[in-house]
Amino acid sequence: MPPRILITGASVAGNTAAWWLGHYGFDVTVVERAPAFRDGGQNIDIRGVGREVLRRMGLEQTALDRGTGEEGTVWIDEQGADVARFITEDLGSDGPTAEMEILRGDLARLLYEPARNRATFRFGDRVAGIEEGAEAVSVTFSSGQIERYDAIVIAEGVGSSTRELVFPQENDPRWMDLTIAYFTIPRQADDDRMWRWYNATDGRSISLRPDRHGTTRAMLSLQQPPNGEQDWSVEQQKAYMRQRFTDAGWQAQRVLAAMDDTDDFYFDVLRQVRMKRWSKGRVVLTGDAAWCATPLAGIGATLAVTGGYVLASELQRSSDIGQAFSAYEDAMRPMVEKGQGVPKIAPRMMNPHSRLGINLLHNALNIASKPIIRGLATKLFASEPDGPDLSHYDASSPSSGN
Repeated sequence: MPPRILITGASVAGNTAAWWLGHYGFDVTVVERAPAFRDGGQNIDIRGVGREVLRRMGLEQTALDRGTGEEGTVWIDEQGADVARFITEDLGSDGPTAEMEILRGDLARLLYEPARNRATFRFGDRVAGIEEGAEAVSVTFSSGQIERYDAIVIAEGVGSSTRELVFPQENDPRWMDLTIAYFTIPRQADDDRMWRWYNATDGRSISLRPDRHGTTRAMLSLQQPPNGEQDWSVEQQKAYMRQRFTDAGWQAQRVLAAMDDTDDFYFDVLRQVRMKRWSKGRVVLTGDAAWCATPLAGIGATLAVTGGYVLASELQRSSDIGQAFSAYEDAMRPMVEKGQGVPKIAPRMMNPHSRLGINLLHNALNIASKPIIRGLATKLFASEPDGPDLSHYDASSPSSGN
């Protein structure tokens, strides 16, 4: 009988791991606490080694076709006039806007559609208890079912509850002093194909980004130390952002008015997940549950896709689960540590508190956007740590992604 693997979490990392483990012949079950597959979510991008994984799955072109259509990034002033423009096509390589920009839910569904032909998905349930034995792991679900697996892959988010069952108090988060609210608002006539970034005083910024669903993706950011805001109710969080941004200028009133009616409000106080180990016995972490680098790193989705693939491939390469987990960590740890190396001063530099600071930022960005030094700026925005050597692993033909 093939080894039985349980994956917790049906988003990017979990669905990638499910696709590959199913491809390798494992008996895979994915459990997801949401009652149904979760669409929605904001812009993410895939670069470098992550695109190679999608290519091996036969999904790269489809991911490009399902992209947001974002054509570049522009910083603007209070009147909406351009301060600095970075057009992806002009840069010749990925800049602030990558060639492959896609919504989280669209990428997760792109992975889920073929993965469900290779794995069993169970929605509306979650892991309530884990007991490891010599030959298998016994899992108790919130539904009351008890089942045994050869290994468990925890592929949940930054606040993973299953991780805390197995690795209690082992996460030493690095708080990044940035609070962000994401949500979708109605599109209006002057919304274009650019990522528009507006800075206001007191460390505030407003971003508007296009999608292919006839709406606009909004982001409100506050540069400040954490104060437990992630634990507030949604109503408290919305009221707080409304109070902080009401005098921010530009399109703040439009965004705040739409925030009241949105059904996909997501609020996060950014922190990195710092784990000294990603596995214990027959349980292993991947994706944000293992190493959340935060959106500041710009490689979260790339890490999720790559990590799911490398983990599945190492399990296929070795019959010794502990050895496979160790090889997976050796392969991924260097890329993760470099990705988590974002200096804590970065959010303050990009979200100045004073009018002088905003002017200095805008002047620097304007200079960086000039053709003569644009190549250096591109490397700054799109610097991706070297990924693991994928030559060790299966390079499937495009037909395997169908």
